[in-house]
Amino acid sequence: MTRTTSTSRTSPWEEIVTSALLGTDRRTPQAGLTPVGKDAPVALLDAAALYTVRRRAGLRPAAPAGRAPEPAPHDARRALPEPARRRLVQLLADRAGPAASGGRRGTAPDLTELLPQWLAAANEHGDRAPASVLPALLDAARARTDLRPQALEFAGPRGLWLARLNPEWKYALRGGSAGSVLPAVDDTEAVRTLWEEGLFAERVALLATVRAHDSGAARTLLGSTWSTERAEDRLMFLDSLRAGLSDADEPFLEQALSDRSRNVRSTAAELLSALPRSALAGRMAARAASCVAIDRSGDTTAAITVEAPHECDADMQRDGIVPTPPSGRGERSWWLGQLVEAAPLSVWPGRLGGRTADEIVALPVSDDWADELHAAWCRAAARQRDADWSRALLGSPATPPSTGPGTTSPAERSKLLAALPDDDRASWVAEFIAAHGLSEAFQLLGVCAVPWAEPLGRAVVDALEIARDAGSYPWSFSGVMGLAERCLSPDEAGRLEILTATPDDQEDASPRAGSYWSEAFQRLVSTLRLRATMSEELTR
Repeated sequence: MTRTTSTSRTSPWEEIVTSALLGTDRRTPQAGLTPVGKDAPVALLDAAALYTVRRRAGLRPAAPAGRAPEPAPHDARRALPEPARRRLVQLLADRAGPAASGGRRGTAPDLTELLPQWLAAANEHGDRAPASVLPALLDAARARTDLRPQALEFAGPRGLWLARLNPEWKYALRGGSAGSVLPAVDDTEAVRTLWEEGLFAERVALLATVRAHDSGAARTLLGSTWSTERAEDRLMFLDSLRAGLSDADEPFLEQALSDRSRNVRSTAAELLSALPRSALAGRMAARAASCVAIDRSGDTTAAITVEAPHECDADMQRDGIVPTPPSGRGERSWWLGQLVEAAPLSVWPGRLGGRTADEIVALPVSDDWADELHAAWCRAAARQRDADWSRALLGSPATPPSTGPGTTSPAERSKLLAALPDDDRASWVAEFIAAHGLSEAFQLLGVCAVPWAEPLGRAVVDALEIARDAGSYPWSFSGVMGLAERCLSPDEAGRLEILTATPDDQEDASPRAGSYWSEAFQRLVSTLRLRATMSEELTR
């Protein structure tokens, strides 16, 4: 029986592949497949190139071609100045200076840290993103969530249009509202259609836009689908009411107190407690006032006496009081803290003898309730953004944090500072740094307006200089130094020039600390000057 070879049944392309896999010395292609007069390997490669073109040219489309995308929408914002466009390309390419050996950052500015600031400035100027940088901009925002709000605002409607064409940029469609083309708020039909059919981010943006124009219309819009929304969406929509919160929102929030989601109920109660004239605030005030009073039993200095609640009834729970305390907390102190936090601060002067916030905070508190009571007042002052109570609870900046009148937590102090006007906030932090140094000031600096006011900037620089002269490593202050690079006024660059010189190492100083500090200050100065240049480029 004669065996039929497989060669006779293979296609030319399969024959070429087989010869390439086995080698031309073991498997010579059929006659006619390869050019004559060439070495077998070279001839095989020529044949592969030829048949590759034939195969590609002969392919039929697997499906009909899809519809061409709609043209990108028009963006009427100002074109970005050419110097600023070149700068943006550089920032997106992340051409930071090469890092020095040993983990040292060197003297070159960190461009990745300047990108958020550049985007914020471009958005303030109302510039539009050049079409050529949109892919790189969307890629950068995909990798860094902190960039997304500003990057999507800068990308505008064209960025959102482009994001729909690439699955890797789908975050722009669900996680940010910037770039959405929203209907006019007076186009009732278009607003209704987008509210019922739009993406979640578009609906959030639409609700905010309608609310800014007509808060009543926004509540009507929200109420029209409230019962059918998912719990997590109801929570996000409710949270959006923080902007422009007013007494007119009270009826809607009172209804939300009966929501089936505990998180929604808790948020509704928090928002109502921020409305001093709301019925919930009144109920909380009555409950809290029944627990806190002035002790008039003796002839000694007046003191605050506390009688914490003995139960958490159904009405308290409906008003947002969580009955079960965290591990390690007593029930009564847990309930008391929530009541005082939710009560309007305006109730306490009348309840405690007509005293001011400063006088009330200075009063002694009986039975070791001072920490619990003051902590609850701190949360209330931050929630209600009450500047007088925030000042009283912060106390003097020169007072050690461990003995202050309010809280020792830097995070809670930051919340109290946020309730103060910008200038007062900067002055308080500047005095705090002058008295205590930078070790506990990082979070406090984070809530100060940028660029830092001159007294605050000088206090930070003076503290860094003191740390340098003490022989400490600059790495211990890298967080503050990074903030200074982004937040110091560029006008400070000239004054800092003297600090770029390498100081003489002291006997008790860390090895080579002086040269490290010199590099850090050189980087700070070069970053400030680059920020000044970036600002000039955007204003041309």
